[in-house]
Amino acid sequence: MDCSLCKQPAVSVSPCYCKEHFIAYFENKVATTIKRFKLLKKSEKAGVAVSGGKDSLSLLYLLHKSGYNVTALAVDEGIKGYREKTIKKMVSFCKKRKIRFKVSSFREEFGKPLDDMLKNKEVRPCTVCGILRRQLLNKMSRQFDVLATGHNMDDEAQAVMMNLLKGSTELMKRQGPVSGAIKIKRFTKRIKPFYYCGEKEVMIYSFLNGIITEFAECPNIGLSFRLRIKESMNEIETRYPGTKKNTLDWFIKRKDGFLQQSSKENICERCGEPSANNVCNSCRLVQNICA
Repeated sequence: MDCSLCKQPAVSVSPCYCKEHFIAYFENKVATTIKRFKLLKKSEKAGVAVSGGKDSLSLLYLLHKSGYNVTALAVDEGIKGYREKTIKKMVSFCKKRKIRFKVSSFREEFGKPLDDMLKNKEVRPCTVCGILRRQLLNKMSRQFDVLATGHNMDDEAQAVMMNLLKGSTELMKRQGPVSGAIKIKRFTKRIKPFYYCGEKEVMIYSFLNGIITEFAECPNIGLSFRLRIKESMNEIETRYPGTKKNTLDWFIKRKDGFLQQSSKENICERCGEPSANNVCNSCRLVQNICA
């Protein structure tokens, strides 16, 4: 199959582009998203949350290539046999491209690695990890203007559907290309330049640029509610192409309505971090699982 724009072999089916044209297409899509939603300026400092996967490393690579002032921010949750390998890979990735790299850990911040937190506790690994990881990244990103994450279109469509099914309108207020319901000083603005990039597109981009040659998933992924939603949405997308993008377009048109319901957020009385309640979810978790 040849590229629809030239006679070179195609590397993707939809769009049917060769390597050169696919990379240009992908990078233009990201640039358009950044411009449309006013995500980031060249004069701003961006912390990029990296996990070692295709999405976060591709985002770091693209923003760095595009001339943005970026620093990679990683969290060592303490998942034995997994996280130490990805940190080693991220260090090598950043060193090769002369990108600043910083890492913090659950053990340093909360007193225990994730593996120990989960011992003899009836809690969902992804719930614990997600809450604590978000707080730690927020602390690490305070010296930056924005915190960029590699969430792609699939991730975001899944999040919309998950919150609809759970009736979590409070969480829906914080979704979108720019996260957060209202502006507060201690919460770094979070941006998602890959908002309209499909997971397969990111995968192709990462391979074409030699960013990722193999994939390693977190061993806890099989226990997540998100995985069930992901499988269902992939099946629907196969039958009805465009469903994921339509889901995000529907949400973007209605996000202002969710934001109008927002009330002033609190500061956690224990740790001083931004919170929707007097005591944040992170402090509640730490009290229950680290005692």
